[in-house]
Amino acid sequence: MPSSYYSDRERILREFSAKAHFTGAKENESARPNSPKTRVVIADTHQPIRTAAAGILSTTCKAEVIGCASDGARAIDDVLRLKPDILVLEVVLPVVDGIQVTRALKNAKTQTKIVILTTIVDGSFQQAAMKAGAHAYVIKARMLTDLPLAVRAVLEGATFHSPEKT
Repeated sequence: MPSSYYSDRERILREFSAKAHFTGAKENESARPNSPKTRVVIADTHQPIRTAAAGILSTTCKAEVIGCASDGARAIDDVLRLKPDILVLEVVLPVVDGIQVTRALKNAKTQTKIVILTTIVDGSFQQAAMKAGAHAYVIKARMLTDLPLAVRAVLEGATFHSPEKT
């Protein structure tokens, strides 16, 4: 990749980290009063995946999708601005990848729980995502069954991992 790609990505991360420092939610602070629905932002490059995830979560978890992003920078911005309960996040995203998004949001001390939703079954990616601060790792081939389970688990304070065999 050209060196400008890495410098642009680092600049974006610095900008969002600085913004998060000033606008991130404090502990136990919420952007909305007593909403009965779980508020979700979905970040994936593919519109059909965002639509499917939104449909699954709205019917199985009574979730309200309040934002959708097709790149990592937008995902960071949406989380900082909208303060969702859950971010459903692909690992492979343009501008800022999902692992870096996770790390940036963890450093910003947001209350948003991160559920990785990806086609990557490789255990090293799962370990990297969890180490960066993700709360769940769901394989897209198991999205229909595992995404609702993952969201429920992280809302209850647990972690979730799709089985490696799909």
